[in-house]
Amino acid sequence: MIFDAERHAPLQAAAWDAAQARAMIERIVAGAEEEWQPGQGWAAHREDSKKPDPLQGLYFGDAGVLWALHALRARGAVELRNDYAPWLPELRGLDESEPGSYLMGEAGVLLLRQWLQPNPRTAELLEQHIADNLEHPARELMWGSPGSMLAALFLFRATGKAWWRELFLDAARQLWRQLRVDAAESCRYWTQDLYGRTSTYLDAVHGFAATAAVVIAGRDLMWPSEWADWEACIAETVLRTAEWEDGLVNWRAQLTSPRGGPKLVQYCHGAPGFVICLADLPGDALDAALLAAGETTWKAGPLSKGSNLCHGTGGNGYAFLKLYRRFGDEMWLERARAFAMHGIAQTEEAHARHGRWRQSLWTGDPGFAWYLLDCIEGQDRFPTLDVFWA
Repeated sequence: MIFDAERHAPLQAAAWDAAQARAMIERIVAGAEEEWQPGQGWAAHREDSKKPDPLQGLYFGDAGVLWALHALRARGAVELRNDYAPWLPELRGLDESEPGSYLMGEAGVLLLRQWLQPNPRTAELLEQHIADNLEHPARELMWGSPGSMLAALFLFRATGKAWWRELFLDAARQLWRQLRVDAAESCRYWTQDLYGRTSTYLDAVHGFAATAAVVIAGRDLMWPSEWADWEACIAETVLRTAEWEDGLVNWRAQLTSPRGGPKLVQYCHGAPGFVICLADLPGDALDAALLAAGETTWKAGPLSKGSNLCHGTGGNGYAFLKLYRRFGDEMWLERARAFAMHGIAQTEEAHARHGRWRQSLWTGDPGFAWYLLDCIEGQDRFPTLDVFWA
């Protein structure tokens, strides 16, 4: 089964309206500013009720919302009336036992602070946390060394300091040594020690595709021979694990899962995440698979879960923005904007139902606001994955 239609909704046929998209961005930001509680941050949304309150991490929580607000301001989309500077030193990662975690721990919070309030002590802590996380057994973006090496890459791009480049390369070489070979699929993969069990994720948060995205982003820092090995490995694993049906393609969540089973179509699991993570791979080896994955995402339609990035309509729409930038076909931009209009309706409905905005970068409204701005401008910069120093 390429996708489960019950998880998706018919696309609402609203014409693209850039003014409406800008108005929604402004409403989301205004809502965040109104719901801000000085000294306390944002209260957890009921959709995040199983998570700690307050939330302070980058993935969901205060750090991610603050990134979105300041990044949208940096792009000239909004003005901010609140002064969040005094709150930045108070932020902590969601999981204090995992300081090196990029999306859930201290590293992402420190990276935000270093962008907005650069300080040598913050840089020292980041260097320590990143270095300490290189052996993390998760081997994925959220908790493990791939997230840490992405933080190092952002720091190198921002500062040009050689030690960030070396941390990135140390992590990449460690990951290369940790690759395993699957004889049945004739490809390489990583295991992830997560949530008390060992997994073999392929996808775009915990899996192979997300880690490959970080390697691809820093390929210019590698020796040509190193990158050539990585490029061949990435293409081989992606193509050998792809499952095709009637011109469409998707991927199961884990390598050890049986072929032919049900598959999700969202950023964190399935075709859209593969496009988003792999669209910058040079050459044409993946072109057919990327285009077919885009068609899978379009045929499946918007997600019923909402407009968010990780498992919602906005995240799926980013696959179309990536394909538009890679291939230059206006059809993909039109599809991204169609998903944007559908997502606006979803966001309005959710706000009316809950009586408040969902304050989260990856799973809520501020992340969707960033997606709307990329649709307006024809950009494809997935937040905190493709860009940090906005």
